[in-house]
Amino acid sequence: MIPLLDVLRKTEGFFREKGISTPRLDAELLLAHVLGLERLQLYLRFDQPLTDKDLETLRPLVRRRGLREPLAYVLGTKGFHRLDLAVRPGVLVPRPDTETLVEAALEWIGTPTEPVFVADVGAGTGAVGLAIAHTLPQVRVYETDLSPEALACTRENVATLQLGDRVAVLEGSLLDPIPARRPIDWVVSNPPYIPSRVIDTLEPEVAKHEPRLALDGGLDGLGPYRLLIPQARARARKGLLVEVGHDQADAVGAMFEAAGFTDVRTWTDLGGHRRVVGGKIP
Repeated sequence: MIPLLDVLRKTEGFFREKGISTPRLDAELLLAHVLGLERLQLYLRFDQPLTDKDLETLRPLVRRRGLREPLAYVLGTKGFHRLDLAVRPGVLVPRPDTETLVEAALEWIGTPTEPVFVADVGAGTGAVGLAIAHTLPQVRVYETDLSPEALACTRENVATLQLGDRVAVLEGSLLDPIPARRPIDWVVSNPPYIPSRVIDTLEPEVAKHEPRLALDGGLDGLGPYRLLIPQARARARKGLLVEVGHDQADAVGAMFEAAGFTDVRTWTDLGGHRRVVGGKIP
């Protein structure tokens, strides 16, 4: 049997050869997953031998990651805003940058004492809407998406978090699947915003594995905003907040103002990029 440390070093070296940017971290996370440990617990068990069963479980996962499949797909989960969300192939992997959208929404929603209705457009895993609902008990969420894979993943996360009494999962484009009689206070969205021509130049984890439907924002990356902003202006009672690309805040902010939103502002992510644009209904 092979000691854990030897397996860790070999896996790290393999990932490094494959061009993975965080080879040690990914190796540790995979080993911890297979052994049912927290990552830091590995450091107390470097001499522990791995069984044949452990190695048989680990090898296909290492191969998948070596092919640059996103680590979240391999592990089946992704941490996001204090939640552990199920993630599946065919569904956009939640990013740390998107937590900026959650924090912006929480700031503007405040601490309500009566029900507040939030539409999370382009739900994916449900990350944004579920993080808001998990934080604020008075929030009711509509999760909308066009992708059956995304909707199935969202439903799984709703069930795991036991939020089924406050979250509806609806198939359709933008706000269309939400019945006209249903109130919407806030709309939040992390829409596709990568220009079509750019997608194939991105890292393989994104270009080859993540769904184009969740990435492709059209010729200039702004197509989804042109559809969502006027629709949200017509239906929301309070306002709209969206994630944007690193260089899109000015263009999207101008669309908000042209649509008649007030108090248009931006929020900056941890990398210093203006990542979220928000506007209120006058």
